[in-house]
Amino acid sequence: MSGTSDGTSSDVGGISADILKEIEAAQRDASGGRRLPPIHKWNPSKIVELDMRIRRDGTWEYMNSPIGRKRMVRLFSTVLRRDDDDEFYLVTPPERLHITVEDAPFVAVAMEVKGAKTNEGRDQVLIFTTNVGDVTAAGPDAPLRMEIDPQTEEPSPYVLVRDRLEALINRATFYDLVELGTEREVDGEKRFGVWSGGVFFPFAAADQVQVP
Repeated sequence: MSGTSDGTSSDVGGISADILKEIEAAQRDASGGRRLPPIHKWNPSKIVELDMRIRRDGTWEYMNSPIGRKRMVRLFSTVLRRDDDDEFYLVTPPERLHITVEDAPFVAVAMEVKGAKTNEGRDQVLIFTTNVGDVTAAGPDAPLRMEIDPQTEEPSPYVLVRDRLEALINRATFYDLVELGTEREVDGEKRFGVWSGGVFFPFAAADQVQVP
């Protein structure tokens, strides 16, 4: 990867400096602020295989080497999309760059609790920050869910960040999440879960919960 004066790569797996600048320009609104590029409007037919992988721990790799520039990772994350084929792409106006994602594309590394914690947490809002700087408040539009490995019984909690892109909640943040857990009857069964944004998110049957 060769560098440019503004600190971006001049050529990363077919992503030219011009394309990178176009992505950056699309992030800026009229006031000079930052926003996500309108990738939902970009539907290029050209698909390119890119040797890029997002590891389960959130590490982005290019050609088996970690991408050390946080700014570059953040830039790529703003054009990441999960399409109807359940594959992940970096979407630019002229092409879609197919990449590999081992689990979720993001990792939730911190959680903040806002609002009242009374009434078993019904009035609280859980706000998660990801490894690439996205912030998402769990609720009706950003659900929490839990997957249990059938062999190891290890829990993997997720929160929706945007569109169809989720963040795997890391272990330290999951500890904090479990601390807020409560039991509630759901469909005639007592379930363990958490409240956020007025929604109860059940994780597991109450008698099966093993607090880490």
